[in-house]
Amino acid sequence: MPRRPRAREAPDTAAAFARLRRLRPGGPEHERVRREIIEAWLPMSERISRRFRGRGETAADLRQVAALALVKAVDNFDPDLGHAFPSYAVPAITGGLQRHFRDFVSTVRVPRHLQHACSVLREARAALEQELRAAPTAADLAAVTGMSETDVREGLRAESTQHTRLLEDYGSASGPSLADTLGGADGALDLVLDRHAVRPLLAALPERERRVLYLRYFEDRTQKDIGAVLGVSQMHVSRILTRALGSLRRGLTAGEGDVSDPTGGALPLAGKRL
Repeated sequence: MPRRPRAREAPDTAAAFARLRRLRPGGPEHERVRREIIEAWLPMSERISRRFRGRGETAADLRQVAALALVKAVDNFDPDLGHAFPSYAVPAITGGLQRHFRDFVSTVRVPRHLQHACSVLREARAALEQELRAAPTAADLAAVTGMSETDVREGLRAESTQHTRLLEDYGSASGPSLADTLGGADGALDLVLDRHAVRPLLAALPERERRVLYLRYFEDRTQKDIGAVLGVSQMHVSRILTRALGSLRRGLTAGEGDVSDPTGGALPLAGKRL
């Protein structure tokens, strides 16, 4: 079990809280005493935050979370209830850190009993690693904690959900980053339905219109070049293109698709634009 800070480690701020109780909230003297209590307890909050190291959060962030929990504890503590501040502050700071991991760090929410198991296993593993000079097995951890090996393995799997990696992390010093190993979006996927819809429409066009479309949009020829190949005028090529694209547009709009203005050349076709 994680060791709680001993009472003698906690600063004695009882007198400061008594003074704080008599002062007007928000006044300069009240703020001075409040700040005095917070500063006296900051080393304790930092010690508590160290219990949560190695769980995917930086030491600086842990100190900040613990300090914020301490400030809330100071503001919410009521000495008139008869409790000592350490008995209120230590659980409040610990709870603030636990909530931080629950809400912002863990990639998967795990049941409370598994969270407790993770905490117990971390402490046991750290002690065994020093004693054995090697990574302890599930059997070693089960013997120390009193848990079954099945519960140990389940707890270790649950603990792995608290560790995440940035996409910028590198697998090795000279290797690619994690982001470099991930696939990107395939822009051609957006054209699958369009290609499927236009294929039978193209097959239904007259041979000459299909050839003109091929020369224009697959070989990227100008209308003047196409006219020279076919032995017709550029104007006649333009009329053929207009007629062919109009037929395709009507066929698509009769179904579920649509194309752009035929002279704008925006109909997707087998990776090209029509």
